[in-house]
Amino acid sequence: MQLGIRLHDIEEGSLEHRLKVARNQGFACGHLALAKVIEEYSVADGALTPGLAMHLKKLFSKYDIDVAVLGCYLNLADPDEVRLKETQHRYLANIRFASMLGCGVVGTETGAPNAEYRFEEACHSDEAFEIFVKNFTPIVRYAEQMGVIVAIEPVCRHIVYSPKRARQLLDTIGSPNLQIILDPVNLLDVWNYKEQREVVGEAIELLGEDVAVVHIKDFFVKDGKMTETAAGLGEMDYTALMKFMKEKKPYIHATLENTSPDNAVAARMHIQKFWDQA
Repeated sequence: MQLGIRLHDIEEGSLEHRLKVARNQGFACGHLALAKVIEEYSVADGALTPGLAMHLKKLFSKYDIDVAVLGCYLNLADPDEVRLKETQHRYLANIRFASMLGCGVVGTETGAPNAEYRFEEACHSDEAFEIFVKNFTPIVRYAEQMGVIVAIEPVCRHIVYSPKRARQLLDTIGSPNLQIILDPVNLLDVWNYKEQREVVGEAIELLGEDVAVVHIKDFFVKDGKMTETAAGLGEMDYTALMKFMKEKKPYIHATLENTSPDNAVAARMHIQKFWDQA
C-alpha cells in the first residue's frame, strides 16, 4: 500500500507547500484536484498544456509524491445540455492532461439526474443509469485513445450507488480503461451502516479485480444522520479492506479523505495499524 492524502485537505499554501507538508507527514501519494490547490495560475481547460504537465511532474518528483488521482468530480447526468457539454469538455481536457502528467487515474463520481447534483429517488433509476452511460461512454473511449485509466467512485446517493450497479456499469461499457476507486464509506448510509461488513465484502467480491485506487475515511451516526470524518474517529472497520489490499493489490495507491491538518498523521497511523495486523 502506498498511503496518501487529498492535497486540498493539507494546510493552505502553494501546491509546493502542500507537497512538502505531505512528504513530511509521511505520505507517498496525493489526490490532486487542480482548482482546489492551485490559485496562483489558471487551471482552466486551455491552460492544461504539456508545459504545465511537465512542471507539475517535476514538482511532484521533487517531493517523491505520486499523483494517485487527478480529480474531475463533475455531474455527467446534468440535464442542462450546455453545461453538460462544458463538463464533458473538462473531462477530455483532464484525461489529456493526465496522459502527460503520468498520474494513476482520472477519478470521478457518477452524478445525479438534476442540475443541483443532489440526491433524489431518480438517482437509482434505470433511466438515470442509461443517461450516465450515454454521457460517460465517449469519455471512456477518449481515455482509451490517450492511454489513461478513468476510475469511477460508487456512492450510495449517486447514480452508481452500489457494488452491483458498479459491476453493471463496468460490464455495459466494457473497457479495460474503466476501473474503480473503492471508498467503502461512500457505499454506506443510515440505512445500511450496521451491515458494513457485508457491504464491503460484496464490493470486494464484485469489483475487486477492477479496483485501481482506494479512498479511506471514517464515519459516525448521530441523531439519525451519518457524518464522514477522518480515519480513526468513527465506526469503520478496515480489517477486510486491508486484507484485500495486502493480498490482492500490491503497492496500490490509497488516499485518506476528510482529514484536517491536525489529524492527518493520526489518521495515517491508525490505518497503518490495521495494515500491520492484516
